[in-house]
Amino acid sequence: MTIHPLQPILLNSKTLSFKALPPLSLYIHIPWCVRKCPYCDFNSHEVKSASGMAAGRSLPEQEYVAALVRDLELALPQIWGRKVYTVFFGGGTPSLLSGEAIAEILRNVRMLLPLDLNAEITLEANPGTVEAGKFAAFREAGVNRLSMGIQSFNDTHLQALGRIHSADEARRAIEIARQHFNNFNLDLMYALPGQTLEQALQDVQNALSYEPDHLSCYHLTLEPNTLFYRNPPALPDDDASSEMQVRIEALLAEQGYEHYETSAFARPGRQAKHNLNYWKFGDYLGIGAGAHSKLSFPDKVVREVRYKQPQAYLQQVAKDDPVQTRHDVPHDELAFEFMLNALRLNQGFDATLYNERTSLALLGIQRELNEAQSRGLLFRDHQRIAPTVLGQRYLNDLLEIFLNDKQ
Repeated sequence: MTIHPLQPILLNSKTLSFKALPPLSLYIHIPWCVRKCPYCDFNSHEVKSASGMAAGRSLPEQEYVAALVRDLELALPQIWGRKVYTVFFGGGTPSLLSGEAIAEILRNVRMLLPLDLNAEITLEANPGTVEAGKFAAFREAGVNRLSMGIQSFNDTHLQALGRIHSADEARRAIEIARQHFNNFNLDLMYALPGQTLEQALQDVQNALSYEPDHLSCYHLTLEPNTLFYRNPPALPDDDASSEMQVRIEALLAEQGYEHYETSAFARPGRQAKHNLNYWKFGDYLGIGAGAHSKLSFPDKVVREVRYKQPQAYLQQVAKDDPVQTRHDVPHDELAFEFMLNALRLNQGFDATLYNERTSLALLGIQRELNEAQSRGLLFRDHQRIAPTVLGQRYLNDLLEIFLNDKQ
């Protein structure tokens, strides 16, 4: 898709007029896990079964796949004629599904949508739910990028995080993945309970030994509505976790990885295209239990949320009504929503992108831009707007500048 620069077209506070719609992605949510991790605030639900793989096989796989296909069919009028550039299976634990289920979903995606020939198709996998045959089947189904939730190579830390896999299982899963995928991401976390700087760096060194195309390195945070939030573990203090972050970033830079987003590092040309579309305020259709959508129309931006509980979602799809909430994004919230995503990119964004993705004139946020720049949090010239190193470190402070009083 070619996006042409737009003219300043916000004529008044009640009028939007997009001349070109953003690129479109498809997100597919698989809501089940073998066990809920104590730090996880995603829409994931434990499968009620005695053992891991038995749990995977007890999923209502056929019913859920059929519901996903019907959900996509019902959404077609909103995206009719628009090409899809990336597909992402997230969760939960998508690797609990069989290769046949993933293949069936992607067959229907190709039948119902104009999927780009070079589409990036990512599947999240948990090392505790995979085997050699599954990886081969995922690749044969059309998945061309794998994202693996390793989190740590230290068994003590894995146990503290409530992960179902061991360090040895993580290593084995990565070796299998490398046989089938030439584009894969490893997720790591740092500032873990009881973790030292040396242990955090060793996790990154272990990951680098597998030559991944992409690394996601997340600072463990205590999110509301999680077990860790209710019963906080002892974590490294702010100084120690900050030192971990600085040293991890330096190590990855030395190894040729570009730190292109808050928690994302990639070899040249291997940035996550799906996530880049989010961060550049592109559009995405989300199907599956609890999935979120952001869709642009010629005169508005709409957000949707599917029913969250898997059983409720299945029941609502059977009624041809999977969307629980739908609302137009108020025009005075678009600036913050755009910045919430785009300022995660360390290189920032082209100044024309703001107008293209919001239909708003950049002139409307000059006061906020000036304040951010005066506080040393933002760099800008006539071509680019980007967070400074200070802005990257204090991203929440930077974003608050664009938060209007109503929000």
